[in-house]
Amino acid sequence: MARGVYIKRYAQAVFELALERKELDRWQSDLGKIASLAEDAALSAVLESPRFRFEEKAKLLSERLGKINPLALNLAYLLVSRGRLGVIGDIADEYQRRLDSHRGIERAEVTTAIPLDDEDKRKLEAHLGDMVRKKVILEPEVDSSVVGGVVARIGGKLLDGSTRSKLEALKRELIGAGR
Repeated sequence: MARGVYIKRYAQAVFELALERKELDRWQSDLGKIASLAEDAALSAVLESPRFRFEEKAKLLSERLGKINPLALNLAYLLVSRGRLGVIGDIADEYQRRLDSHRGIERAEVTTAIPLDDEDKRKLEAHLGDMVRKKVILEPEVDSSVVGGVVARIGGKLLDGSTRSKLEALKRELIGAGR
């Protein structure tokens, strides 16, 4: 099965379970705990090693994760037993996308040449929110090559209002006019 399909299926199953049990926020937190644990290279090496029995790995997971939803712990056990704990971060990200969608939230990756202040962020969130008719949360990045303006990725769409793209368009127009 393709990795992306695998991740989406697990995230969908977890989301439906969390929704049914009214534990959306708890699952979000527990998936984050498991994902942060999986980022520990030394621990991941132990959990992926065939030299350790599953029982030892399960005990280690249980100790390190502490008090989490027993079903979330079972998910961690399942992923470890299949040698796929490394995908938990992607499952957590996909779960977050589904949770945001359920709550009417859209995340926008926004790139600007300089950092946005709080007022600019608020205005941009409102403007993008009006465009997509959802509450928008910005994920800002700074890239000086943008020169000015804003590049936003939201809902699978790219909105390029950067000065760089406008200059490139003008350049293409001038080259085309000179022929």
